[in-house]
Amino acid sequence: MNKKIFIYLTFIGLIGLLFSCEKEGTKAILMDNPVSPTLVTVPDLTLKRTSGLNILEFVGTAVDPGFQASVTYYLEAAAKGTNFQNPILILSDKQDLSMKIAVSDLNGILLKYLAADQLTSLDLRIRSVLSLSSGTGSFVYSSAVKSADATTYGLPRLDLVNSGVTQKVESALGNGVYINFVKLDATKPFTVKDPDAGTIYGGKTGVLSVNGTAISAPASGWYRLTVDTKGLTYKLESYMIGLVGDATPNGWNAPDSKMDYNAATGTWSIRVTLIAGGFKFRLNDDWAWNLGGPTDNLTQNGANCSGSAGTFTITLTIINGTTGTYKIVNS
Repeated sequence: MNKKIFIYLTFIGLIGLLFSCEKEGTKAILMDNPVSPTLVTVPDLTLKRTSGLNILEFVGTAVDPGFQASVTYYLEAAAKGTNFQNPILILSDKQDLSMKIAVSDLNGILLKYLAADQLTSLDLRIRSVLSLSSGTGSFVYSSAVKSADATTYGLPRLDLVNSGVTQKVESALGNGVYINFVKLDATKPFTVKDPDAGTIYGGKTGVLSVNGTAISAPASGWYRLTVDTKGLTYKLESYMIGLVGDATPNGWNAPDSKMDYNAATGTWSIRVTLIAGGFKFRLNDDWAWNLGGPTDNLTQNGANCSGSAGTFTITLTIINGTTGTYKIVNS
């Protein structure tokens, strides 16, 4: 008889007519050789700005561990032949192996790792993480690798002038709408400059104009800046990701310990001294948006992350706006 690994999943409730109204344990059996997920189809990865709104679909098949499990799937890429030593996270999803992404979104992700307007050979895979409510941990199974050539396109940009640091907003579709996270100082009004045309834009109360007044942020911090040079509008939205929790300096109270954004990697990071306890990530000192859970599977309103005493650098990657992963290392 083949050896089996027994995993006990605890649940509360009625189970037909066989069990009484009390806690019971149900037994799930993990196969000796679980069936790994597969990556079946990869779309054409020759990305073009004119096709920025087109949707690409990556199709796979599900992992089969021998029982019904809660699974999160990650679509990852890496430079060909590197064995995913530095994986590029493209998408994550639960129980869904038809993963879809707009050309412009995929281009933005790949540009953080690949040179623009050049062909790069990539390896791609689907990685599945089985999370067990029993507290016995998680199991990871990856598909066989598929290789494909990808070509990204460079983005038109506007440079921020006099903001205090070198930063830019980019147009993913090349349609005159430029978006990015920017760090602003309330004492340093800024303008934006088109480096190709030499045009400088300013504005007031959301209205953009050529050679207009420098734009002032209401407070210092991170913002999501949107500039529309065709509609002549702009929008500043506060976007400050922070740590909150009894492991953090201010506990569960605001202000949160604010993170900084790295435009080159698309990640948020902070060096912070923690005490033993829990923490979560949230936006603008508010619970409307918050991420918690294990390092490889953060979800909206997820469980508290676990922190130990010490000084750490924590790096957060936000995926699809409502999920993510993080790394925590001694520093």
